[in-house]
Amino acid sequence: MPGRFVLAYGNIQAGPWEWSTKPEFKDFVSRRITSGDDMLGFQMAFDVTGDPEFPERAAFEVARDLGAPVTTHAGVWGATSDDGVRLMHENGFATPGNIYVHATSLGSDSYQRIAATGGTVSVATESEQSCGQGYPPSWVLRSHDIPVSLSMDTSVWMSGDLFSAMRSTLGADRSREHLEAHAKGNTVTNHHLRAEHVVGWATRGGAKALGLDGVVGSIEVGKKADLVLIKNDGSPAMFPLLNPYGHVVFQAQRADVDTVVVNGRIVKRDHRLVDIDLERARSAVESTVEYLQAQLGAEEWTKGMNPDVPATELLDNPYTYTEYKSDVTHGG
Repeated sequence: MPGRFVLAYGNIQAGPWEWSTKPEFKDFVSRRITSGDDMLGFQMAFDVTGDPEFPERAAFEVARDLGAPVTTHAGVWGATSDDGVRLMHENGFATPGNIYVHATSLGSDSYQRIAATGGTVSVATESEQSCGQGYPPSWVLRSHDIPVSLSMDTSVWMSGDLFSAMRSTLGADRSREHLEAHAKGNTVTNHHLRAEHVVGWATRGGAKALGLDGVVGSIEVGKKADLVLIKNDGSPAMFPLLNPYGHVVFQAQRADVDTVVVNGRIVKRDHRLVDIDLERARSAVESTVEYLQAQLGAEEWTKGMNPDVPATELLDNPYTYTEYKSDVTHGG
């Protein structure tokens, strides 16, 4: 299906200083990525564990040579901490192109470093609420004037739905604002985060984070036609339309998307994908699921869908390619 994509290549099976320096990786980039192609962009994805030896330097140097921005999981409870942001900054690798995913469990100093170097933060509220990276940080990012974009983290676990991302992020931000006020004996009578703000994060925010704000993200002369048109005359929730931003955030959902245009080409119309054999795709997915169920058996399949609570602690440091541990990863 036609789309505008950015591939952020990563490999959690090996240290970024290993896979990024291999000739096979550079060969892949040279064969697959065309410079200046705004339909398929390229980034590198790896995390900074906080190891004072900063082995990730080699990967950052490769990214710099390739002109590739870096997306990294920052401030993830029990995995990455302020040390990672500090090391990036002190070694000159905190740049405007960096995307800091989650950035939940950070201190003020880290937020100051991100703000000062022009980085953006990708907030994945559904994931952060379920997986424990930390409280969705939009409330503190706003206080540091850090640009925000919205993401899902893992679309096969979470909804993969930006309408849900807007709604859950707005709710989490407002909930935290109330909580902080109550702790001080105050009452919030005017929400600072509004529906139009999260719509902006889902559109212009994403474009800015990916370095495409001059190409897409808003309807302006000279920008490419990437559009999502919402219309559903059969839905009682789609009228009356009094506040467009509020309607998009609080009422709309994927089923209300009537038309999608990518680079001027209509890829969805009248609520149906254009020139896509959806039945064939559905059949392939169903066949895959049936095969997996048959191979595992009903009992193992059910156990896999409802795993037991482990009797022992899981691995403290999720990065199996390194032995580094600290108090932050509970293994120091």
